[in-house]
Amino acid sequence: MRNDTRLSRMLHVLIHMDRHEARATSETIAQMLGTNPVVVRRTLGLLKEKGYVRSEKGHQGGWTLGKTLSEITLLDIHNALGTPSIFAIGLSTDHPQCLVEQAVNAALSDAFDQAQALLLARLGDVTLAQLAEDFDERCRLAPAP
Repeated sequence: MRNDTRLSRMLHVLIHMDRHEARATSETIAQMLGTNPVVVRRTLGLLKEKGYVRSEKGHQGGWTLGKTLSEITLLDIHNALGTPSIFAIGLSTDHPQCLVEQAVNAALSDAFDQAQALLLARLGDVTLAQLAEDFDERCRLAPAP
């Protein structure tokens, strides 16, 4: 199963958008991500619905931030993307009448629910501005090329 990297990729894009003055075109973003501009437009469209980005059509068009990085949390972007499943691990439902399967699924469901609640709370505590600050610090500490 392939990992869902949309959250990570969109966080990456949003910080780049904040650091560049010019609007970012779908084509430019697609090239950066190694994907198709249609995928970029569809994904950024989800963020646009929530006001996190704006788009302008035409020759000078492209994508810009709709809110400041300090107004956006990782959880906001996760939710805007449709709250994809946190875990790739799933429950077995091959034998729903089996008491062993029921016991296993109950234990796993409880663990998954607790882990997901903790992760979502943490995502809600981190703003994109904090990620950008970390980026800035890494740039400052990086050896000169």
